[in-house]
Amino acid sequence: MKKKTRAAASKGAKRRKDGLAARNKVPQRAGTAKKPTTAAPAQPAPPHDAKPAVRRLQSQLAQALARIEELQASADTDFLLGIPNRRGFERELHRAIAYIKRYRAGGALIVIDVDRLKPINDAFGHAAGDCVLKAVVAAVSRQIRSSDVIGRLGGDEFALLLWNLSETDARAKAAALEEDIDRLSFSFGGRTIKAGASAGVAILGPHAEANRALEEADSAMYVRKAQRRHEEGAGS
Repeated sequence: MKKKTRAAASKGAKRRKDGLAARNKVPQRAGTAKKPTTAAPAQPAPPHDAKPAVRRLQSQLAQALARIEELQASADTDFLLGIPNRRGFERELHRAIAYIKRYRAGGALIVIDVDRLKPINDAFGHAAGDCVLKAVVAAVSRQIRSSDVIGRLGGDEFALLLWNLSETDARAKAAALEEDIDRLSFSFGGRTIKAGASAGVAILGPHAEANRALEEADSAMYVRKAQRRHEEGAGS
């Protein structure tokens, strides 16, 4: 009798324990089931040989740099005459003066103004004036060294940067340039035309300044131009 009572009590305790466990168990809501972990998609492998692409990019970069250099050079060059324009010449002049000051070197600046260019343009057109300018540049280039610089300041005015010339030599060079340009002759519309030129000199030394040297040579050129007009008037 006691064994049956113990067995019944044991079964009742087991049922209560199972019921309590069932109540404590939280049911999962729909859609909250844990998703299986999936591996990240594999990245495409790089090409086995990237050298052609690298070479192509290097070639494109080299072309772009060359184009930039070409544009920078064109911004400093007179498109008609192929020599430095005012901007390019002034940059060279600043560099030269810096060198002269540092190494106690010397040089000269000559400003040349072409005479009678405007009447030629007015009478025969700008193509005739361009022909005169090209001939003047060719004549001047024959008189200077490869280390010297010729630039067009604008219109009919040119400038020369000449290295290692004394004042006497610089003035003699200016006179020789005037004579060479004076000898040039042109035929337009069945007429023979002469242009001529006037030159002014400034000496570049350890205390030179670019703007001041240009002003000095320009002023000397106008003095020389007035002198030539007086000489021509006296000779007529």
